Amino acid sequence: MITVARPAGLGAAACQPAPVPRWFNTAGPCKAELHYMLTAERRIPDVRQLVEEQAYFVVHAPRQVGKTTSLLSLAQHLTVEGRFAAVLLSAEVGAPFGNDAGKAERAIVSSWRMSAEHWLPPELQPPAPSSDPVDGAHVKAMLSSWARACPRPLVVFIDEIDALYGEALLSLLRQLRDGYSTRPRSFPWSLALVGLRDVRDYKVAAAGEGRLVTSSPFNIKVESLTLRDFTRDEVAELYGQHTADTGQAFETAAVDRAFELTRGQPWLVNAMARQLVNVVVPGASRPIAPADVDSAKGILIARQDTHLDSLTERLREPRVRRLIEPILAGTTLPDVPTDDVRYVCDLGLVRQRSDGGLEIANPIYAEVIPTSLAVVTRASLPEIAPTWLRPHGRLDAQALLDALLAFWRRHGEPLLGSAPYHEIAPHLVLMAFLHRVANGGGALEREYAIGRGRMDLCLRYGPDVLAIELKVWRDGEPDPKDEGLDQLDGYLAGLGLDAGWLVIFDRRAGVPRISERTAAAHEKTPSGRAVVVVRA
Repeated sequence: MITVARPAGLGAAACQPAPVPRWFNTAGPCKAELHYMLTAERRIPDVRQLVEEQAYFVVHAPRQVGKTTSLLSLAQHLTVEGRFAAVLLSAEVGAPFGNDAGKAERAIVSSWRMSAEHWLPPELQPPAPSSDPVDGAHVKAMLSSWARACPRPLVVFIDEIDALYGEALLSLLRQLRDGYSTRPRSFPWSLALVGLRDVRDYKVAAAGEGRLVTSSPFNIKVESLTLRDFTRDEVAELYGQHTADTGQAFETAAVDRAFELTRGQPWLVNAMARQLVNVVVPGASRPIAPADVDSAKGILIARQDTHLDSLTERLREPRVRRLIEPILAGTTLPDVPTDDVRYVCDLGLVRQRSDGGLEIANPIYAEVIPTSLAVVTRASLPEIAPTWLRPHGRLDAQALLDALLAFWRRHGEPLLGSAPYHEIAPHLVLMAFLHRVANGGGALEREYAIGRGRMDLCLRYGPDVLAIELKVWRDGEPDPKDEGLDQLDGYLAGLGLDAGWLVIFDRRAGVPRISERTAAAHEKTPSGRAVVVVRA
């Protein structure tokens, strides 16, 4: 807290501490005195009951959804209440030592002692070591002596557990399991492993390849919990804290739009608000409107901050690709292990709808994922003159169609090889082209229809809107034109448009080269809407 010196002659009211301005946090744990935040325990209400039951459990959730903030806050509350000595510790310092379990354990134990000294009063801190344990016993020895010496039941939350891998990870888990039977007198009363993944997905082999596949050697866990995303009302509550502090209001429709785009993902909710109040509408100059939220979304996607970068790094993992590729292509999911579905959901890339189907977790990720996949393709694009713009800046749809056909005939074949996901390579090349168009002052939006063989694109350029449906013609399948016209009819109706494009990528074996087969024709949807059918 910042204090202000009292000027001479003023009363006591003049020397009240100046309030520290709060802000939307996007890096590291939240602190109530510095950041807008929600009560941590509401998103993991079962944790207290598990602690009461002396349970050992797992808390896993994607990056930057509030795991550390929530459990740090809970540990502090448990300690202040006076019944437990609770602390959040981190295993991350052991990660650089890989399979050298001894070095990893010594680093971890040293870090834990320093953390305990910071967070706990002296009488609750671990005692000084009486001997130097052998490798493979450092963690157990420390926790055992600490539990015996502590005047309260010891509760330990081990954060960043899945930063470890190989022998360092296995050794730590085995020591926890070995000490479990002696709790609470000689081992922590309750303990949680906190990370991105559930136990079976912890990395065990050198360089992080391979996984446990089973909960052993931590088969003492009672539950695996995860943190849910914010609800719409919680987003309004969080943003309302900024209004209370500064007077700057969020229009109801702006909150609705922010929730629609983020689906309540905590980092995105905070990052969106940070851009809104610091960049788009700084200084509380006026209320925040839905159009401002769309502007902030564009900034976030363009910035590709650490959170989004770390998310897209996963896209090339085989387990991730097997699910993400068909979702993007609009095809039926292959027969993948349930563990793989759970893993990709745990990463936060996809979510299960109420009907059990999978979809990209939120519209911002739906923008970021194909944009990331198309980075090399976009970098490979030749210079393209904006022939599709009229002199007054409006979009000329016929000129855009001519430019697309010329581009695809000349560059489509070589650019397909630059796309990392074979099934959606044509989609990525076309989107890379349309991004060049949108970068002149427009926006490109996408919708995926899993299991229905389609991807919908909406190019907005000022007042002009162009709806495009993408279909793929594969071996053994009928011409998708009629199905595409029917689907596009509904898409156009939803957008209130009378015309659009249907682009059919012919991926059958033995068809002519792209330069020879690319053409356009005019058709009608079942309800009579005008459609340009592009065969590419």
